[in-house]
Amino acid sequence: MKLINRTLLLVSILIGCLPAFVFGQNDYDPAPENREAREWFQDAKFGMFIHWGVYSVLGDGEWVMNNQDIKKDNYQKLAKFFNPQEFDAEEWVSLAKEAGMKYITITSKHHDGFAMFDSELTDWDIVDRTPYGKDVLKALAEECHEQGIKLFFYYSQLDWYQTDYYPRGRTGKNLGRPDSGNWNDYIDFMNGQLRELLTNYGEIGGIWFDGYWDKRDADWRLQETYSLIHELQPQCLIGSNHHEAPNPGEDFQMFEKGLPGHSPYQADEGSGIGDVPFETCETMNNNWGFDLQDDNYKSKEDLIHYLVKAAGYNSNFLLNVGPMPNGEIQEEFTKRLKKIGDWLDDYGTTIYKTQGGPVKPQNWGVTTQKADKIFIHLLEPEGESFLLPDIDKNINDITLYNSDKSVSYKTTEHGTVIEIPEKANDMIDMVMVAKTR
Repeated sequence: MKLINRTLLLVSILIGCLPAFVFGQNDYDPAPENREAREWFQDAKFGMFIHWGVYSVLGDGEWVMNNQDIKKDNYQKLAKFFNPQEFDAEEWVSLAKEAGMKYITITSKHHDGFAMFDSELTDWDIVDRTPYGKDVLKALAEECHEQGIKLFFYYSQLDWYQTDYYPRGRTGKNLGRPDSGNWNDYIDFMNGQLRELLTNYGEIGGIWFDGYWDKRDADWRLQETYSLIHELQPQCLIGSNHHEAPNPGEDFQMFEKGLPGHSPYQADEGSGIGDVPFETCETMNNNWGFDLQDDNYKSKEDLIHYLVKAAGYNSNFLLNVGPMPNGEIQEEFTKRLKKIGDWLDDYGTTIYKTQGGPVKPQNWGVTTQKADKIFIHLLEPEGESFLLPDIDKNINDITLYNSDKSVSYKTTEHGTVIEIPEKANDMIDMVMVAKTR
């Protein structure tokens, strides 16, 4: 049955998307719905990244199939052990809201090719192969819609499972697959799964692509894929973790484990920065997927500093959790998320719906801006004062955030010198508000 449905669905894709194939997106002009979604994304600032799949069973990260050279036939056995009875979509979405997050991005298919949804194009999915037998993305989508959280789907273009992902790329070379395959059939398969994700789960906030870097010179047929997505859901934002400047049809640019312009992968590629909204993603410990022995958790202070710096770089922050195979988000993650949420309850106005401020990030911190207010985020106070470089605006007043208490400052030829208020060293982020005229 799956094979028949796969054939029919692929045929429908070829017929239904023909105009997009012809015209492509080289002169991509975002639809009004897409432009509106970009503005929302720009304002959202904080999201939850979720890496979860059958790899969680081994507790050794999401790259375990490749890193341990687990042959495909053996890897398939993991599905029999994946039975997340503790998964609770309402609990996950509520946690994201409590943390102050505005959207969730979850792995619909990672590099191991396993679909965390009910795909008609393969039986290598959670419904057909696991004792759990239920579509977790369906439950999560329904709960996100109920609670007003936007849902994005991570989708790996790289696939260590499908035979047609051939010739092999940089990874997954020793996994017991035949040395043959039809690349165009794989792209058809990928587009078919994307059609499923965009027609069976309601309104989707975006598609978060990963894996292009595995075969940079391959014919990915990107414009065909991007046209398909934008035709099915015009508001759906497209981003790709390819570590390059955005391609036509991409609506936001992400930076992996680094602030915009400072991602270690981006720097290695020597790539550019686009004029679309930004997002930086980071782990809470050292791994994206569940790792049983990874106890190197970042502190609440470090995570809040990263969130603030991201906003100062005019970027969103996508913070990752790697749930356990039973479906629980472990306590080390939940505690930190709730503490970030508490901080945002007090300081969210200086983050949400702001833009990166007029002063580029400094050693002492960053600025964000909203209308005529500049929020000065003092993260690393040193000495008795710090310099706010010339911003080409006249500062009318500086006060402590949520207080009428004035902050002493003076204007010099180099900019504005601000005296550091008392107790700055005792705060995660001392926020001051500069009013301009």
